[in-house]
Amino acid sequence: MFQDEARFGRISDTRRCWCPRPIRPLAQAMVTQQYTYAYAAVSVSDGVLDTLILPQVNSECMQLFLDEVATRHPKDRIAMILDGAGWHKSSTLKIPKNMLLVSLPPYAPELNPVEHLWD
Repeated sequence: MFQDEARFGRISDTRRCWCPRPIRPLAQAMVTQQYTYAYAAVSVSDGVLDTLILPQVNSECMQLFLDEVATRHPKDRIAMILDGAGWHKSSTLKIPKNMLLVSLPPYAPELNPVEHLWD
């Protein structure tokens, strides 16, 4: 299976507003950033897709995702191919028994077919 994460969110920057004359409202600029992260793993041999939406990208969320994929496929041996993100290489990750983590070479996103999910 090939694995990747993507960030989805919104950035609001409100500066202008309309109102009847002669009222001049006070409209402060406020930048709000709200993000959520989608984790996905796809099997290129049979097209099985596993996804999970989590609030952050870090080693704790990565652990949740790995555990979830391992429980969805208890009878399979999974070679999970990952990019070089720091939370993929964390020493705190406990790799499930039916899973092997394999890293892609650096700066080679074209080798990861799950990247096309985010297009």
